[in-house]
Amino acid sequence: MLRNALNVAARRPLVPQRSATTLAAGFPKVSRRLPTKYGGVYTVTLIPGDGIGKEITDSVKEIFEHVNAPIEWEQFDVSGVSNEGEALFNQAMDSLRRNRVGLKGILYTPIEGHLSWNVAMRQQLDIYASVVLCKSLPGVPTRHNNVDFAIIRENTEGEYSGLEHQSYPGVVESLKVSTRHKAERICRFAFDFALKNNRKKVTCVHKANIMKLGDGLFLNTFRRIAEDYKSSGIVANDMIVDNTSMQLVAKPGQFDVMVMPNLYGAIVSNIGAALVGGPGVVPGCNVGREYALFEPGCRHVAQDIMGTNKANPAAMILSATMMLRHLGLDSTANSIATATFDWND
Repeated sequence: MLRNALNVAARRPLVPQRSATTLAAGFPKVSRRLPTKYGGVYTVTLIPGDGIGKEITDSVKEIFEHVNAPIEWEQFDVSGVSNEGEALFNQAMDSLRRNRVGLKGILYTPIEGHLSWNVAMRQQLDIYASVVLCKSLPGVPTRHNNVDFAIIRENTEGEYSGLEHQSYPGVVESLKVSTRHKAERICRFAFDFALKNNRKKVTCVHKANIMKLGDGLFLNTFRRIAEDYKSSGIVANDMIVDNTSMQLVAKPGQFDVMVMPNLYGAIVSNIGAALVGGPGVVPGCNVGREYALFEPGCRHVAQDIMGTNKANPAAMILSATMMLRHLGLDSTANSIATATFDWND
């Protein structure tokens, strides 16, 4: 099947650029510096990740070679399976800082052991906006048709701040850090994303009825930012996270752009993936002011199917097309994306 997709991509004529609602990810251009480019070829950091990561990134590499995409990879086989490998992780981070754009699989995070290297990358590079696109694909039958919404997730604080301590044996305090600055920039990102991609509504997901200070700050910031975009015609509303979960599985068509703190984004993106066919078909990216890192939107290592030739590479391939568009290589991205849609059909 992959060979068929390659052949379709290679002979595909140039087509008009697809809108972001068809996985183009027209996110606001927040990066201040251009990616590394030599002689017309972009150098991109590649981190295959754990589980099925190598298999699905190999699919991307094969397709890019077949269509002669102007990409040169700097590959780092970082793994989170053991506590070893911190030196290689640091080398990969240096590469990302140098190239400013990367493609990665998901790194395994043990329940006991080192902290998440996935989170460390987002925090150290301040790639604060996670964009996950949940859209029904042709050839992937699901309970709901015509699902099409974007999840904008704050990537660097909240429960993922990693600030925990045991104040007394058997008593653990875990801090959820919320700041007005980071709430404001992710909310502005969400509204700018809606404007750029002709989206009509932005929904803030929160739990401010219980966490009145932390989530209250996020919600009140959202409402203040929404006032700045009223003249654009974008509708703004908010919804408590538990009700959001029910509404997603009952009436997903009511959602367009969703913006939320870190933990809720992890939960909602998994629900969104289940609505459109699973983690193998949901692309994503992480964007900051200087760096962009592209990865499947539903962050699963999938160790249970590693090496069984069952992994669907579509999410990684579509994430790679988002990366190509970020680099201005729209025609190549369109060819690969269209072939992927046809292959799934």
